[in-house]
Order: sequence, then C-alpha cells, then structure tokens
Amino acid sequence: MRTGNVRIRTAALALTLAGSLPVLSACGIRGTAVPVDAGGAPSRASCVARPGPSAGTGLTTVSVQLECASQLVPVTRRVSLPDKPDDATVVARTLLDELRRTPPTEEAEAGLVTAVPQRLSVSGPRPGDPAGTLRLGREPADLPQVALAQVVCSFVGTAAADGRRTVVLGGPGDARPLSYTCTEEMRTHPDTADISGSPVP
Repeated sequence: MRTGNVRIRTAALALTLAGSLPVLSACGIRGTAVPVDAGGAPSRASCVARPGPSAGTGLTTVSVQLECASQLVPVTRRVSLPDKPDDATVVARTLLDELRRTPPTEEAEAGLVTAVPQRLSVSGPRPGDPAGTLRLGREPADLPQVALAQVVCSFVGTAAADGRRTVVLGGPGDARPLSYTCTEEMRTHPDTADISGSPVP
C-alpha cells in the first residue's frame, strides 16, 4: 500500500511541475543548467568629486549647483577672475558658463550632471525692470525644472543676486520678472519642487 501511495504522490508532483512550466515560459524566464553571475548590484553615486588644484593667479573659486541622485549638490569650480567681480551680470554669466559646461570626468564619475541648456544666456535688466533683474535667454518657466533650480540656487547669495537670498529672473519676452528663492525643497527635490516665483514688490 505504501508503494502505491508513493507512486501516486510522485505522479501528482510531476503533473504539478509540468503544469507550471508554461507559466514560467510565459514570464520570459528560461531555465539554465549553470549559475548565472549578473554582477553586483548597481552602486550609488558618490556625488563627491575629487578637489582640483588650488586656485592660481587670475583664478577665483565659485560654487555652482549640479544634480546628483535627484538632488542639488554644490560643486566648486575655479574660473578666470572677471574684470568686474562685483558686477551682477558678469558674475551671473560666469556662473551660467559653469552650469552649462559638461561636467569633467571626475565629476561625471561621481554622478554629477547638469540640466542647464548649453545655449542659455543671461543679460542685465531692461529699462523699467525691478532692481537687480537678470534676463535669461529663455523664459524661466520654459526651462527644465531641474535647470531652473540649478540657476536659482547657484545665483542666490552671490554678487549675481547682490548677495541676497532671492534672485529676480525674467526672460526674453515682455513678462514681468519674478523673484525666486532657493528653498530646501528645491535642493532636495529639484524635479518636483515649486519654482513658480513671486511678484517683485
């Protein structure tokens, strides 16, 4: 009797396994006779680039915001000292030049990227603009979300924003420039943060 029961159970098990094979095939899973080494799990970006050489004669250190792991990270760059280091438009152009640059190898290997369009430009205010206005070559609202966050958070607190915690940005059109603040949400979630700007008093 026991032998008969074993045979019945064996047959039932075989039928169960056979019935499961079409399901596995339908899922795109193919059996293999040897172990498959798919490599280690993807490593997280360090978001930290190796520091470059100290600033030399005619160079100054600036900080710009790049994206890494879906957040903004300050990155130090060494640039040519502008003729007017306190001029808002000159400083804004210097910072924007760095934001537009393709990150060098050491930054790219650390996972740092930029969303700022390479052809984006910046100029000073027009007659009638609020004091300290910077005019971008594209409407701020038309920029990629992360790119606008990079620009705002790189400009605030520098001579480009007259040292203020806000920066006034306009575009090439007739729309009234708006005031932007670099918030903690913009730094930690630049792709979803509210970057609508506020009317300038």
